[in-house]
Amino acid sequence: MLDSLFQGIFDSDIIRVIPVSDFLLCIAVSLLVGLLLAGSYMFKSRYTKSFIVTLALLPTVVCVVIMMVNGNVGTGVAVAGAFSLVRFRSLPGTAKEITGLFLAMSVGLVVGMGYLGFAVLYAVILTAICMFYNYLNFGERKNSARYKTLCITIPENLDYSGIFDPVWEKYVSSWELVQVKTTNMGSMFRLTYQITMLNPAAEKDMIDEIRCRNGNLEITVSKQETSAEVL
Repeated sequence: MLDSLFQGIFDSDIIRVIPVSDFLLCIAVSLLVGLLLAGSYMFKSRYTKSFIVTLALLPTVVCVVIMMVNGNVGTGVAVAGAFSLVRFRSLPGTAKEITGLFLAMSVGLVVGMGYLGFAVLYAVILTAICMFYNYLNFGERKNSARYKTLCITIPENLDYSGIFDPVWEKYVSSWELVQVKTTNMGSMFRLTYQITMLNPAAEKDMIDEIRCRNGNLEITVSKQETSAEVL
């Protein structure tokens, strides 16, 4: 009875049905591999929660697609064309949104091939795992308030190579200059730093000291994740 539930409606005697145990085993292994990949990516790297969850779930999505397409050249070509449409969307999407798109497309593929039971089982497992990861705040940084993106505007005649080092040594545990951009018709520079603060409560004191060095020009402080969600 259980095998007939997961049998494709288009199956015939010459088409081998995937055993339910093998299907669940492949999903379990792909979830473990995704967890390993996500954990390794988090090691000494800047990341966002949505990207980590995406990295943990994407192997399972691809695994199911490959299992359903295996041996069918025509379906493989159709899947390649359908998945390539993701990059041509009009609006940029976050990692979480792209995972949802791939998940929906893979479920549609399974249903389209006639494996209705597999489609329901796959969707239930993936949505449950996704909700579980979000409930655990999996991939979320500890003390995320410490990680900031700092933009400083300075005059063009100011040498920025080491002028802010005393500020960093006092308020910041690590810093990196990621962008230098000219602004105001080339009369000013806009510096973008990724910093990790020693004490988030000292943010105003740090800004005040920077103002004394950049001529009281514009300073912007924001969370790093606000500009790193796009995949």
